[in-house]
Amino acid sequence: LAFCSLMLADEQVISCDLLRAEAVSVFCKLCRRGVMNREEAQECFVDSVAYVDKYYSIQELQDEVLSESIRLDHSSYDMFYFVLARRFGATLFTLDRKLIRLCEEQGVQCVAILENGEF
Repeated sequence: LAFCSLMLADEQVISCDLLRAEAVSVFCKLCRRGVMNREEAQECFVDSVAYVDKYYSIQELQDEVLSESIRLDHSSYDMFYFVLARRFGATLFTLDRKLIRLCEEQGVQCVAILENGEF
């Protein structure tokens, strides 16, 4: 939710289908750890994936992701988001330090929340 404050008015949020799977995984873990119950997890999942205006199929990205993941020696999971941001000239919002470094090295605009809470 902190990232929402950084978005420009009327800015479109895009992502790949992988985000849905990752969100399911996160909320399942939180539920298993007792941080939230099943109903809360379901509600949070629905709310979180609703922030995205348009989802792109990982099939549309997979060939380029495979190539770039090998070329840049980086996680294929991260590369789905990286490739999508690069294709659209979009700003990538992430907390992943390795992905932030990759974006900086490759000229892909990204926004991150630093440990001290700054953006």
